[in-house]
Amino acid sequence: MNTIVVAGEMNVDLILTGIDAPPVFGTEMLASGASQVPGSSSMICALGLAKLGDAVRFVGRRGDDERGRFCVAALRDAGIDTDAVITDATQATGLTVALSGAADRALVTFPGAIADLRGADIPDALLRGAAHLHISSYFLQRCLQGDMTDLLVRARAAGLTVSLDPGFDPSGAWDAGLLASLRLVDVFLPNAVEACALAKTDHVEDALRTLAALGPTVVVKHGRDGCLALHGDHVVRVPAFAVAAVDTTGAGDNFNAGFLHAWLDRQPLETCLRWAAACGALSTRALGGTLAQAGVADVHALLDAYP
Repeated sequence: MNTIVVAGEMNVDLILTGIDAPPVFGTEMLASGASQVPGSSSMICALGLAKLGDAVRFVGRRGDDERGRFCVAALRDAGIDTDAVITDATQATGLTVALSGAADRALVTFPGAIADLRGADIPDALLRGAAHLHISSYFLQRCLQGDMTDLLVRARAAGLTVSLDPGFDPSGAWDAGLLASLRLVDVFLPNAVEACALAKTDHVEDALRTLAALGPTVVVKHGRDGCLALHGDHVVRVPAFAVAAVDTTGAGDNFNAGFLHAWLDRQPLETCLRWAAACGALSTRALGGTLAQAGVADVHALLDAYP
C-alpha cells in the first residue's frame, strides 16, 4: 500500500443548491437545498484516496473551533492519519460557500488558517516512509509558496514523487513562481482554465504542451470534455463519463485521487486518465465532494460499462 502525504487546506463546504444564476447585491434569492460537508481541494482528494484504499497522512492548519473539529473527525473517520494537523487558536478554520447549479458552481471562500501552512509544518519525519506528496490549492497557501522549492527538494531527496494541483488564483495574477517549481513536480493537475491562464494561451492543447515542456506529466481536467495529457508528443484524450450528476463540487479533486491511485500503481497513462475521469464523475452523484466518493469496485463497474 502506498502512503501518500497530502499537504494543504482544511475547510468546511456549505453547499447551497438550485442556484442557476449569480446572486445580485441588494436582492435575495432562494436555494433549493443546503448541506455542510468536508471541503477543500486537499481534504476531498485525501478522502478520495482513502476511499480507494490508499494510506494517507494529512497535514494542514485549522482553528480551535467547531469547523476544525468537524474536519479532523471526517479525516479520522476515513482512516486518515491526522497527527500532523496543527491547531492554531489565533485563527479560524476556513469556510467555503458553494453556489451549485445544474451546469456549474461558484465558490466563495473565507481562508481562515489556510494561508498559514508553512514548509516547516511538513518536516522530514512526516515524509519519511511515504511514497508520494500531494499539494493542492497553491494560490491559497501564501506562506507555503515561499517554502515550496525547499519542500519539494526535501520530498524528492526522501524518495517521494510529487503532485501539485494549482487551483484557481483569486488574485488573477497567476504568479510565475509556480512555473519555476514544476521542474520538481512529477504530476501537475490543473483544470483547463488554470492551465490556459498559467501558459498564457486560450487553447487548451497549447497550454498542455507549454506546461509539459517544463518537466512534469501534465493532466488537464476539461469538465464535460473529459481530460487530456501528453504522452511523448501525442495528446491522449479520455472523454467524461455520463452519470446522473447532482453536484459537481469536488469533482476535480476526486479526479486527482483517481489519477494518483492508478499512477502510483504504475498503470499506463490512459488507464490513469480513465480512473481519474471515473472517480470525478462518480463523485457528482451526491452533494459535496465526499458523500459519493468512489471505491475500487465502483470504478471497475463504471469502467466495465464503458470498455
